[in-house]
Amino acid sequence: MSRVMTEKTTEETRLWNGAILQDASGLQDILFSSESDNSLYFTYSGQSNTLEVRDLTYQVDIASQVPWFEQLAQFKIPWRSHSNRDSCDLGIQNLSFKVRSGQMLAIIGSSGCGRASLLDVITGRDHGGKIKSGQIWINGQPSTPQLMRKCVAHVRQHDQLLPNLTVRETLAFIAQIRLPRSFSQAQRDKRVEDVIAELRLRQCANTRVGNTYVRGVSGGERRRVSIGVQLLWNPGILILDEPTSGLDSFTAHNLVRTLSRLAKGNRLVLISLHQPRSDIFKLFDLVLLMTSGTPIYLGAAQHMVQYFTEIGYPCPRYSNPADFYVDLTSIDRRSKEQEMATVEKARSLAALFLEKVQGFDDFLWKAETKELDRVTYAVSQTLPQDTDCGVAAKMPGIIQQFTTLVRRQISNDFRDLPTMLIHGAEACLMSLIIGFLYYGHDTKPLSFMDTAALLFMIGALIPFNVILDVVSKCHSERSMLYYELEDGLYTAGPYFFAKVLGELPEHCAYVIIYGMPIYWLTNLRPVPELFFLHFMLVWLVVFCCRTMALAASALLPTFHMSSFFCNALYNSFYLTAGFMINLENLWTVPAWISKVSFLRWCFAGLMQIQFNGYLYTWQIGNLTFSVPGDKMTTTMDLNSHPLYAIYLIVIGISCGFLFLYYLSLRFIKQKSIQDW
Repeated sequence: MSRVMTEKTTEETRLWNGAILQDASGLQDILFSSESDNSLYFTYSGQSNTLEVRDLTYQVDIASQVPWFEQLAQFKIPWRSHSNRDSCDLGIQNLSFKVRSGQMLAIIGSSGCGRASLLDVITGRDHGGKIKSGQIWINGQPSTPQLMRKCVAHVRQHDQLLPNLTVRETLAFIAQIRLPRSFSQAQRDKRVEDVIAELRLRQCANTRVGNTYVRGVSGGERRRVSIGVQLLWNPGILILDEPTSGLDSFTAHNLVRTLSRLAKGNRLVLISLHQPRSDIFKLFDLVLLMTSGTPIYLGAAQHMVQYFTEIGYPCPRYSNPADFYVDLTSIDRRSKEQEMATVEKARSLAALFLEKVQGFDDFLWKAETKELDRVTYAVSQTLPQDTDCGVAAKMPGIIQQFTTLVRRQISNDFRDLPTMLIHGAEACLMSLIIGFLYYGHDTKPLSFMDTAALLFMIGALIPFNVILDVVSKCHSERSMLYYELEDGLYTAGPYFFAKVLGELPEHCAYVIIYGMPIYWLTNLRPVPELFFLHFMLVWLVVFCCRTMALAASALLPTFHMSSFFCNALYNSFYLTAGFMINLENLWTVPAWISKVSFLRWCFAGLMQIQFNGYLYTWQIGNLTFSVPGDKMTTTMDLNSHPLYAIYLIVIGISCGFLFLYYLSLRFIKQKSIQDW
């Protein structure tokens, strides 16, 4: 009797657990967040794509990989080092393969094996290298920058996203400037939702992307957002540079499962990795193992062990094939003898592989009896229709690019409330400190020199704080700008106007918080017209300082160089502004610097506003003198130009910096230090 009851209880428990698991599985399908869900919500429905590399030999210029400023620090002349033949090395030698849609090719190998060089050549971003022989073919056509941009999406190793936007907002802004003009707003919104569903980002779609300093999505989710940015325009070929770098093993496995699912959606996926763990290795369709730029194995991942076993290198039991064979083909440079031995072994393995794949048009090693396993995926019934990647589609115009970039920048900036509050508190504190220092002179006015010192500080102190803020912000966005310009999302013109105009709201608020309290606390002339002229001149000089920081940030490649350049230039303008030393006493070089010093013109304008047309009373002992303010400003050589000319000069200096900023964006690659 008890045995029957026990069996009955066991059966009920099993049925109950099965019901719970079934409910949980259904809930995951609803949320699109389960990695076990193999459904395809967003496939590529254009023509089948092929990527072919034919007899590629690529020479790497090692000197070009070193930034020019680091070469100068080593007392080397950059343009001479490029002509040095000793700095050239073969990054790829006699490489050929052919990959088709529906396959995921993983390029693995130790550091220096040629993975980065191969991706540079395929994506057309050969930084300083040279193709000695061979060619890249896409869909039977020789690769060109135009064809590459239409067919291939490149996901870089480092995530470059605005931290204060949500996942959905990030994708929505990219959809506005990346999808063709023919797409309606409803179609753009649907494309964003399809990508979110395909990448299993529904659960974090309304969460900020975040970065090292801003709390947001996890590292794996942030990497998926970077993939989604490229996936939005539905490319047929997706290339990823070390997508699992910096991720833990579980997150890396889920990410590669997502990439495998994308490949089954009629896409060609090519990824580079160091040494993937065993469960990630099983997800690959094809594997290219390289060392010193030469292929050691190229074929199905599941046949890799069989190939090496046949040539005398079986994988030990319970070992990860990727780890074992990458270690087997790595070059050991701990000693000269070991290096020569490992190089010779790698050459023999490469020669043996080339001998075995002769006669195959795709250069893939194939096992004689086994077929490549295929996984069945449930495809969504409603699939977006895409055109041939070779057909040019009209992209959004510069007006739409500009409006989208302005909205994106304002949204990102004003979401950063801690920074906004710090800037506001900084402006308010500076204003109150200076204001209370000169407060309490209602009955007895300030002396001429005290008033001159006050006006000089008003125009010279607060712009200095703006420099570091603008330079820091520009360099934090520099990598993202470089990638987006390289991908052709927009041109330098729309970004230039969006950057300048997008910062105006913050600029205006900053100057209002700083300029208004200080004017009334220090008891400057309480005339509305004079206050307006005073405020506009302060607004212009702070804006001029902001444009100087923008130009320096685009002109120079690192934060330290840009901040040093701005500080040196600012200090030169500060010392030649006419307060430290009379302008008439400057010798030739400082005199020329003072002519372009916006601080000099600001000081002259503020002095004219307060003293010109005003009879200043000067008391010495029992004697009282009345001196016209015009004469006092003339004595300091601050009355050489009329007030309207000073406004025009400051505007002209600002326009000069803006022009330099545009030229830097247009003709200088905005590489960050990590992109060299």
